[in-house]
Amino acid sequence: MSDDPFDIFVVATPGLEAPLAAELRALGWEPETQPGGLTIRGTWRDVWRANLMLRGATRILARIGSFRALHLAQLDKRARKFPWAQVLRPDLPVRVEATCRASRIYHAGAARQRIERALREELGAEITSDAAMVVKVRIEDDLVTISLDTTGESLHKRGHKEAVAKAPMRETMAAMFLREMGYDGSQPVLDPMCGSGTFVIEAAEMAAGMAPGRSRRFAFEQLASFERAEWDGMRKAVKPQLPAPRFFGSDRDAGAVRMSIANAERAGVAGCIRFEQCQIGDLERPDCPPGIVVVNPPYGARIGNKGPLYGLHAAMGEMFRDRFRGWRIGIVTSDAGLAKATGLAWQAPGPIVAHGGLKIRLWQTGPL
Repeated sequence: MSDDPFDIFVVATPGLEAPLAAELRALGWEPETQPGGLTIRGTWRDVWRANLMLRGATRILARIGSFRALHLAQLDKRARKFPWAQVLRPDLPVRVEATCRASRIYHAGAARQRIERALREELGAEITSDAAMVVKVRIEDDLVTISLDTTGESLHKRGHKEAVAKAPMRETMAAMFLREMGYDGSQPVLDPMCGSGTFVIEAAEMAAGMAPGRSRRFAFEQLASFERAEWDGMRKAVKPQLPAPRFFGSDRDAGAVRMSIANAERAGVAGCIRFEQCQIGDLERPDCPPGIVVVNPPYGARIGNKGPLYGLHAAMGEMFRDRFRGWRIGIVTSDAGLAKATGLAWQAPGPIVAHGGLKIRLWQTGPL
């Protein structure tokens, strides 16, 4: 395995680049923000560690090389000379995705075919449309950049969450919203509409120092550059410690509570989270120091008529003011009117974040 550094592109959820950059810096990298994510320099070990440890990234792309090509014949020639065998195995199928922008080679389909032919004839790899290994080719300003998707399934799929609620919050987004609220693992966290438990499970894992990718497999395990013993050592070097039980999830739906408990058990954090079935109006302040309340309430796009939601948000705001003095409140919503209906003293809302076709934002208060 080569120790020569290369560019590693960390794909971000649009709108959550800043907390992901902070997470990368906390893990020792120096990220550079670019459209769609952040770039770091590193080796294959950094690729493995990024997949294993990053909570806010969507996927990790290894930029394995680039060359200039002004026409298809030149692309064909240079693709055939590319050192594919250093990273790809000939015995495993490959899928190629290509994009062209502001280049003399403008036909992405034709470009893809040239790369596929080089892989088939020079490496001996089979090309299939459903291959787990994806080669991404971007041609921009006549520069051909070749990347490998080292992740496989999106990183929000931690590998231990089987049950999900309607309109679930992705784990990657939940972790970054917690980070935006200043969560560092030491504060109590409560979600009074916990759904499948994502916010409190992420918070408990962060406090425990768990590796988010500990329970799953990755595409990079199929690369020629992969070293199993070193990877196993990297995973075993992460030594989590369960925190005190200071995480609280509740939901009016008994099925959601059962789902959350099952997900927390699979994640290994059930011992430090208390889940209960509870209407939000009956919520009691936990017996612990003030911390963070974070909630992803219904915001109309999911359930149709918004009228009752204004009353729900007003009652929720009143309950927080009455019972949660000293706590900080965070609400994720697509509707500024619903946030304002709480009557809480909001700070400037966070950036717009794309979530399932909706544009949502985090609204947060200072300590009540």
